[in-house]
Amino acid sequence: MIAGESDAFEQFVEYFRSKIFHYSWLMCGQREDAEEVAQETLLHVFESLEQLREPEHVRAWVFRIAKNACLMQRRKSVFAPTHEVSTDELLPGEEPSGAELPPDREYLRGELKAVLDRIIAELPANYRSVVVLRDMEELSTEETAQILDVGTDVVKTRLHRARLAMRQKLDCYLHNRCIEDEPSPSPTPLTAEERERLLGAWRKQPA
Repeated sequence: MIAGESDAFEQFVEYFRSKIFHYSWLMCGQREDAEEVAQETLLHVFESLEQLREPEHVRAWVFRIAKNACLMQRRKSVFAPTHEVSTDELLPGEEPSGAELPPDREYLRGELKAVLDRIIAELPANYRSVVVLRDMEELSTEETAQILDVGTDVVKTRLHRARLAMRQKLDCYLHNRCIEDEPSPSPTPLTAEERERLLGAWRKQPA
């Protein structure tokens, strides 16, 4: 997929590493776990490129690998929560109307991005993953469903409920400053050893 381009490795890592880190930080909750997930995901991606059947859907494929790596990391992490809020505990009576809108792109990328990150991080994990994949990464409903191994109707329902909860919390912030807006973390630069491991896996892909 990316063989033959001298700078393809650098471009791929630069593009995907920050995205995987951000997704993993929101899902795992800790920088340390997110750093490990990002590295393991990219290693798996480079070791499995021959399995990619639809290059046009590479983003969805990478995030499916990231999802599995994050689940494994959460199981072994010392930071793993002892209790996850059930999706049924959040706005249980609401059903998707089809008219709800995603968070404003200006919010997602502007001055309120850190606040929205905190809001998303407080959602139940099943809602969190849908919001990140659909609203932040702008993957399709079908791609999100495939990544999460659920039906498209489930994705729509969870996304609708998550957006309602996010709007309530955002309203609370805008009127009462009830959420901390400290900056979200960014991945630390790759160490020489980490980069060499990734580059070694990338070079082994079939030409």
